[in-house]
Amino acid sequence: MNTVHLNGLRAVEAAGRLGSLAAAAEELGVTPGAVSQQIAKTEAQLGRVLFERSPRGLVVTDAGRPLLARLSTAFAELAEAVVQARRRDESVLTVSVAPVFAARWLVYRLNGFAERHPEIRLRIDATTKLANLDASDVDLAIRVGSGGWPGVRSELLLEQEVFPVCSPALAAGLRVPADILKLPAVIDEHAMFSWEVWLKAAGLSGARMTVRHTFNDASLALDAAIAGQGVMIAWQTLAGYAVMKGSLVAPFGICARTGFAHYFVTSALRRESKAVIAFKRWVRDEVEEGMRQLAAIPAPSSVPPSSP
Repeated sequence: MNTVHLNGLRAVEAAGRLGSLAAAAEELGVTPGAVSQQIAKTEAQLGRVLFERSPRGLVVTDAGRPLLARLSTAFAELAEAVVQARRRDESVLTVSVAPVFAARWLVYRLNGFAERHPEIRLRIDATTKLANLDASDVDLAIRVGSGGWPGVRSELLLEQEVFPVCSPALAAGLRVPADILKLPAVIDEHAMFSWEVWLKAAGLSGARMTVRHTFNDASLALDAAIAGQGVMIAWQTLAGYAVMKGSLVAPFGICARTGFAHYFVTSALRRESKAVIAFKRWVRDEVEEGMRQLAAIPAPSSVPPSSP
């Protein structure tokens, strides 16, 4: 080990796992050029070519493949050792979630978790940045996507469905799905889907919404919808609480699947703690109950008007 620098081995492992110099540089906090130099030095020290450079990125050579597999395992063990050394209180559970999920779903329910598990103290890391679950103190993440992410364990929580939401005042003028086209739309520009997903399910494929406001944050777009500024296409965990409280209405009762879903994401190398298992069970119970409550709310425009 005295003949091969540890920083070089870190650069080799990160580049091999992530498949590019840029991604490795971002993880290690250095420049792509520095990663490239470290790899070159390590290859010279080992007397082996570990990567072939191609237009699509780095390709691991036959000589490099067994080394990379063992390096990944070794660095994961080192990372786990550091995490355990830093963790002063085993009763603290660190959960990484997107800020919009934290603000619009999780915070309303945290008292329920505290009542069920007073022995566990939660630390919520609200960020869209993907955590390195092998090397950080994050015990569990909840993310939206297609699942199957490499290097982690993902478990389906809730398939994402979308539907329009608007203020009760705007909903009062809606009778049939085509009436939605008369309303201005507020748009979350970072959404992973478009209005067409729902319009197609409603038999309005190809129709266009008139956009009033665009936001770079889903939570702000939802606030605009609550304020009566237009109609938004939203999903269960974003708008469910506001619909149940009556500050938003989901007309027509038509939902459309986006092909994405909410997933629990944990390290594939670390065993799940009792706290992680308890939190997952609680979240799943809360999601199932919330979906039952949401489904029980009748869509105003699906109820025939009362006789005079």
